[in-house]
Amino acid sequence: MSHKAGFVNIIGNPNVGKSTLMNAFVGERLSIITSKAQTTRHRILGVVNGEDFQVVLSDTPGIIKPAYELQSSMMNFVKSAFEDADILLYMVEVGEQELKDESFFNRIIYSEIPVLLLLNKIDTTDQVTLEMQMDYWKTKVPNAEVYPISALNNFNVREVFDRIVQLLPESPAYYPKDTLTDKPERFFVNEIIREKILLHYKKEIPYSVEVVTEEFFEDEDIIRIRSVIMVERETQKGIIIGHKGLAIKRVGMESRREMERFFGKQIHIELYVKINKDWRSNQQMLRRFGYND
Repeated sequence: MSHKAGFVNIIGNPNVGKSTLMNAFVGERLSIITSKAQTTRHRILGVVNGEDFQVVLSDTPGIIKPAYELQSSMMNFVKSAFEDADILLYMVEVGEQELKDESFFNRIIYSEIPVLLLLNKIDTTDQVTLEMQMDYWKTKVPNAEVYPISALNNFNVREVFDRIVQLLPESPAYYPKDTLTDKPERFFVNEIIREKILLHYKKEIPYSVEVVTEEFFEDEDIIRIRSVIMVERETQKGIIIGHKGLAIKRVGMESRREMERFFGKQIHIELYVKINKDWRSNQQMLRRFGYND
């Protein structure tokens, strides 16, 4: 029996639902999901295995025009996703117009590999608008197959995945068949904590934060974790901790519950806050946090 395998990379503006789709494909919550832009900072791989195929999915940061070094590094992850893709998923939502970066958009419409354009959030519109949007995108990206989907409600997700498998090139598997992702456990600890911060803090705070897990000790029935929340200013440290430590306590409790579901074990977590001035513009710090590998 022949075997198929390939890299399927998801591209789009912020907040189009890329992470929701990735998680729906994989069947696990690998990418964090919030209503805030720039939730995804790294390129995260999720691996789906069948008897005769392996789909390596890549969730990339939403495409933006960079304002500082961190955002430039995030866009480098997007560039790398173009370079190794066997299939591109270009994700848009109802009412959207094209990508915020024209050069990325041109790479999609002149792509020599298969492009599936996924019109997401169709549950938020009516039939007439949907048909107009479908016609618009078929004209705008004539090289793409266009699919209306709702990643949140799993509408047409299976059909898109089946089409991906059909388009895969013949190839041996890239990863062992029991692989779910290319990221280590500490990465998901950091992302779960960062998700809770995105959910509970406003304005600039979530974007000034990076999480580093300094200790991860796993026993048979418990995992002991020590993580540091990095901020850029003393005032931000105070906001993260909150009055009498209540804010950081809530982050810790919610993170622990999420991690226990993710890892399937009891979790003991300690959280600390440190100031790391202007880390988002510091190349050395960005390398340490895995942005400039």
